[in-house]
Amino acid sequence: MARFTSMTGLMPSITINGRPAEFKEGQSILEVALAQEQEIPHYCWHPGLSVVANCRICLAEIWAPNPRNEGKLEPMPKLMPTCQTLAQEGQVVYTDSPKAVANQRSVMELLLINHPVDCPVCDQAGECYLQDYAYRYGRASSRFEEEKIKQPKKDIGLHVLLYGDRCIMCTRCVRFTREVTGTDELMVQGRGAKEEIDVFPGQGLDNELSGNVVDICPVGALLDKDFLFAQRVWFLTRTPSIDGITASGDNISIEHNNGTVFRVKPRANESINKWWISDEIRYGWKFIHDETRHRMPMVRSRDEWPMPQAAEAWTESMAKAVEAIRTGERLALLVSPMLSCEDAWYLGQLALSIDSQAVVGVGPVPFNGQDKSFPGGYTIRAEKAPNARGVRRVLEALGLQVMDAAAMEKTLATDTKIDRLVVTGNYPSQWVTPSLLEAIGPDRFVLQIDTLPNALTTRADVYLPAASWMEKAGTFENADGVLQSFEQAIAPIDYCKSEAQIAMDLQAALASSRPSHFNAAVTRQAMASHAALDRFVSDVSLPKVPQVVESDMSIIEL
Repeated sequence: MARFTSMTGLMPSITINGRPAEFKEGQSILEVALAQEQEIPHYCWHPGLSVVANCRICLAEIWAPNPRNEGKLEPMPKLMPTCQTLAQEGQVVYTDSPKAVANQRSVMELLLINHPVDCPVCDQAGECYLQDYAYRYGRASSRFEEEKIKQPKKDIGLHVLLYGDRCIMCTRCVRFTREVTGTDELMVQGRGAKEEIDVFPGQGLDNELSGNVVDICPVGALLDKDFLFAQRVWFLTRTPSIDGITASGDNISIEHNNGTVFRVKPRANESINKWWISDEIRYGWKFIHDETRHRMPMVRSRDEWPMPQAAEAWTESMAKAVEAIRTGERLALLVSPMLSCEDAWYLGQLALSIDSQAVVGVGPVPFNGQDKSFPGGYTIRAEKAPNARGVRRVLEALGLQVMDAAAMEKTLATDTKIDRLVVTGNYPSQWVTPSLLEAIGPDRFVLQIDTLPNALTTRADVYLPAASWMEKAGTFENADGVLQSFEQAIAPIDYCKSEAQIAMDLQAALASSRPSHFNAAVTRQAMASHAALDRFVSDVSLPKVPQVVESDMSIIEL
């Protein structure tokens, strides 16, 4: 057998199924294979959890140089778990040898002995490791004729159901509650064929990260109540995004179909959220499809337009807004910390084009308690605004003096020269306080750009419906100062528009020019022309999601 060495000569290498692979010291063979995009089947191993090597499907035939025999390659006496065996220079690994393949088939046969094989009604179908591996590594038919052992379905927490029949005892969920959250709600009960996952008596799965056990379950044993029977996963489109309701900047995937969001799942980013998200982020997006959400412009003291007159509604509302903000003594602009950096850029430019001495402030930044860190390294942020730092950074780069919400409120209450006010919201909950309403007063012209109705809506002279962060592209700066871009997942609901697009349309109307179409990437390039904002080209983290398309259809060239 030939020994492969590193092509660069700088890093050690091993050979996996005939392909050389470089590795770093401390990596397991499985990690090396996955880094090289070579598949080794595995259930129990997860990059964020301890290694237990209990599923046994990743066993491989390993040959290694024997220093006692002049460094000649010799086989290890038995199959070794690749998740637990460290890569060493000169190893030759086979996961496709007769011994390894026989083990894979045996493991799959044993796992499926008591499995109900209910794929047609299982929510995990389409993203199930058991289903995929049964096709790739299993037998074509079952030899088991005895009665299957049945396990009950259990309600183990606020968000999670446990289907014990489908469990393969990989123990990922148990290790998660011990190592990541430190809450220890889950345990292994019983032994042998009747072993099962359960919660400790009187203690449900109720930690703030509980939904992650559904993500890490490789089969359909742990299911999300919120997503149960909602949609088949192969109909969903996955769009990379960033947490839009807290300051954490967690990397997420928004999964949607036909303009409707069905679930939010974490994207791995070891430097920010590792492999996890909080339940707050996982389920806190529901306001996107709130029935009370305003979908049409509104003008005070005028009847609402019906949906067929959307174009007329926007034309008249914009004309009313332009007429009111075009002239006056002093303009004030309140930019929400829920908006993207690109939204803030165009709103700031709009304010400067109207009044070079415009009064500008960042809207209230919600807080809830204190930051909470877990043993696994994940932190839930008390700050509930995704971009307070980014909004301030952009507005200040435009040369504006930016106040915080309290100072802005005080200024509105005392500065009688302010006769026009542009207010943005986009909060997932009520945010307008009685003191802010009092400070605004009854006489100023108010243009409100928002998503949900609130105490200011009936006071606003013109209301323009805004798009949520899922309905537009942009950039957020999290609590640690990291800039991250996100993509538009769904089209704006009905006749809503992004704040950036609304600001561009207003500016075009003021200049009697043709409005442009908002593009987040082009905007970042324009922003980077300012020395203070050059980070928007050099330091913005772009989402990297590999698009892997697999087909089991054989294609024959004719």
